[in-house]
Amino acid sequence: MGEAIGQILSYGVAVALSAFPIIGVVLMLATPRARSNGPALLLGWALGLALVGTIVLLVSGGAGTSDQGQPADWVSALDLALGVLLLWVAVREWRGRPRGDEEEVTLPKWMKTVDSFTPVKALALGTALSAVNPKNLLLSIAAASAIARTDASAGAQAVALAVYVVLGALGPGAPVVLYFALKERSKHILDGLKLWMERNNTAIMAVICLLFAAKLVGNAISDLSS
Repeated sequence: MGEAIGQILSYGVAVALSAFPIIGVVLMLATPRARSNGPALLLGWALGLALVGTIVLLVSGGAGTSDQGQPADWVSALDLALGVLLLWVAVREWRGRPRGDEEEVTLPKWMKTVDSFTPVKALALGTALSAVNPKNLLLSIAAASAIARTDASAGAQAVALAVYVVLGALGPGAPVVLYFALKERSKHILDGLKLWMERNNTAIMAVICLLFAAKLVGNAISDLSS
């Protein structure tokens, strides 16, 4: 179990730093339905992470290692493909980053309509952001693949996946905790967090994707050549 959990710690932290769910939660916490929509988006985010991870682990079917104790070829091939895709995402994010403080940051259209969101819609949005958004989807698949690489039991893999989901939820969860703990006093902190994430999202994700791309490609080449 320790090996499986150790494999996903960095992935959980990377997913937790995703800007759009954090910004989305902050925006929803400024609406009349803040007390329901904020937690609903957070719950949807966690469900999406768990859903992707569970599907990957079920598909792996315990075939994470070969008879020689090495990762199965399909796991290494998946790591190689994920690494290449993350490299492409890193390049795209870096090229799309704001070039200066004066350049306007382009945000998704749904952020302009959060006032009209219901808890069900917020839940669905959170699930989509974690399970459909390319960056988060690739990181979740890579995390589950890393768990599948170990020879841990099904129960241990489930615990490792749960740890990944909890870590990944820390980012969007922090504004929710601040809102309920500090109430009106949290507004200034949350507004500052939103602005900082807006300006630095692309650079953060570019670096994260580049690091994990190198890690995955390196692991795959090492395994396939052994």
